[in-house]
Amino acid sequence: MKNSEKMDPVSDREDSKRSSVTNGMEKIVSLCKRRGFIFQGSEIYGGFSGFWDYGPLGVSLKNNIKNSWWKTFVENQNNVYGLDSSIIMNPKVWEASGHVAGFADPLEGGEKFNTMFKTSVGAGEEAQVSYLRPETAQGIFVNFKNVVDTFHPKLPFGIAQIGKAFRNEIAPRDFIFRSREFEQMEVEYFVRENDWEKYFENWRQTMQSWMKEIGLLDKNVYELEVPENDRAHYSKRTIDFEFDFPFGRKELYGLAYRTDFDLKNHSASSGVDLDYIDEETGERFTPHVIEPSLGVDRTFLAVLISAYTEDEMGGEPRVYLKFAPEIAPIKVAVFPLLKNKPELVKKAREVYEMLRENISGVVFDDNGNIGKRYRRQDEIGTPHCVTIDFDTLEDNTVTLRDRDSGEQERVKIEDLSGKI
Repeated sequence: MKNSEKMDPVSDREDSKRSSVTNGMEKIVSLCKRRGFIFQGSEIYGGFSGFWDYGPLGVSLKNNIKNSWWKTFVENQNNVYGLDSSIIMNPKVWEASGHVAGFADPLEGGEKFNTMFKTSVGAGEEAQVSYLRPETAQGIFVNFKNVVDTFHPKLPFGIAQIGKAFRNEIAPRDFIFRSREFEQMEVEYFVRENDWEKYFENWRQTMQSWMKEIGLLDKNVYELEVPENDRAHYSKRTIDFEFDFPFGRKELYGLAYRTDFDLKNHSASSGVDLDYIDEETGERFTPHVIEPSLGVDRTFLAVLISAYTEDEMGGEPRVYLKFAPEIAPIKVAVFPLLKNKPELVKKAREVYEMLRENISGVVFDDNGNIGKRYRRQDEIGTPHCVTIDFDTLEDNTVTLRDRDSGEQERVKIEDLSGKI
């Protein structure tokens, strides 16, 4: 596949097929339940508002999104370090960050409601009130000194993590867009104050490129310069990336210049010096921070909406998910033409096992007739289907079918992995 094709999986010609986002969420939600992407949490007990369970295909798609993000934002950078911090931290962390005093939504009558989930740590009279983290960023800031002391990174450098966060939303809504348990992908990138604008722009471009790579359409993504009175108290500049969801244009991602607010506050509150010391010059200062913050669940939803396509094939209406191949939950489905012919099933199993050695996300499917199998794989976004028929037994070739066009070609088995 050419690099240009890889970076932009949706061509202008194919874009005309795509179902408008104004069609509403009903079709997306129905497909997610029917095909095993997302289920209502605790469904057999009537559900639980604001909580969702990811089914087998949902887990695969979610993991592929996270792996793609990690590759772009961590592995492809030469100065970003990974972290997995604890969900429950010392409550003093949230006091220093301002969450205990200020992390609240208004209720009727002007009353404030803190949206952090409380929990208790320990037993009996020794129990201590703490919180489920409402964001992952603070786990990075409190580990700043640990990373500096163990790896001695030179500025600029970043610390990244993917992890769960929890907010007791008063009114969770819009499917997985606003829920009470969600997952974040964040980098805190530490820079000298004079360099912040340069690195802010670098991360803005990285975010733009990654959105294209995972299949988000430019026409549905907008950049909003957040005015000063709407920015978080720690931010000197914030850009919101908004997306045209069926329920309106809403925030998808954020890119913020957090200044040195967090490190200074944690240093003052903990009594631990969180300054950075340049080992070459001896200069001591508090780094400033650029933060690209991306939600896994909102990315998942935006990817689904961008991929959802209705067209007509063979004179019949068809629904398919036009996932970028890199994030599709299943990459290849292998079929025997007829499930009641042992020789075809045996050969199909051989091809299936061969492909699994080279490609992740390969499935074997012999449920229903060949037409139903194609439609099912289209609807879950499988880019390629491989069919083993009687000709395969004679000449060792298979039928390779493309999801988007429905076109089929004969390919030698030994060339199959490379072709895909």
